[in-house]
Amino acid sequence: MAIFRKPNALKVSKKKTSGFVEKYLINKRQRFIFSVIFLSLGLFIAELVLGKSGIYIVMGLSVLTVILLYLSLRQDLRGNFTPQTFILPFMYSLGVGLFYLLVPARFLTRIGMTAFYALGLYSLFLSQNIFTVSSIRTIQLLSGARTVSLVLTLVSYFFISNVVFSFHINVFITLALVFAYTFLFVMQAIWVYTLEKSPFTQIFWVLSLSVSLAEIALFLWLGPSSPTVSGLFLTAIFYVLTGLTQAWFEKRLFRSVILEYFWVTAISFLFLIVFTNWI
Repeated sequence: MAIFRKPNALKVSKKKTSGFVEKYLINKRQRFIFSVIFLSLGLFIAELVLGKSGIYIVMGLSVLTVILLYLSLRQDLRGNFTPQTFILPFMYSLGVGLFYLLVPARFLTRIGMTAFYALGLYSLFLSQNIFTVSSIRTIQLLSGARTVSLVLTLVSYFFISNVVFSFHINVFITLALVFAYTFLFVMQAIWVYTLEKSPFTQIFWVLSLSVSLAEIALFLWLGPSSPTVSGLFLTAIFYVLTGLTQAWFEKRLFRSVILEYFWVTAISFLFLIVFTNWI
């Protein structure tokens, strides 16, 4: 009888070991925390030690952000893979990393930027986890995840826009860069509300908004406004256009919603006029 009990004992032992490992060693939240700490330290060291040449490390960390997020969510992504999940994490790391080059080279400033990056990245990882699960079943945290995603999208879009306008490069290269990153941001913003698996389902909307924002970037490039003012204005228009599109998809494009975005646009134009050096 003891011989026949041994397999069951082994199964129980394996279940206990597996449960211990899953609970204490490979918990999803712990993987998020480890990834955020590793990426934050990498960003801080790259900018502190390498200076402006750290742009190559920033690109590598952006790719590594996608890899670590995939490893953390690989179980949930099985049979439910959506490439849009990785757009904002990549662009957030890239935007903060590039903007790092423009801030004053002070130790306390870099500490603050690193802390900001770590907090935002952890919130972003949690939000992408919610979106991944929500594509399978409805959960109550979806609204909060969309809010976090919106805030980090606007921050990332402003950072990258500011950097691109700061380059003061050829107009065609500038427009190509604006169109490229805007295309990814718009695709992410629309996916947050549709949760479609295919990235080409709403390609008409993505292309239309990207072209519109590239045209506005041309107007800003020709004008005398500073890179910061241009980046803020382009980010505001991005918020208006994607917000109206999301309201359309949610079938809540009411008069009050349109007026809200109209006033945002009006205030943005006033901001552009007031803070632009026309002399």
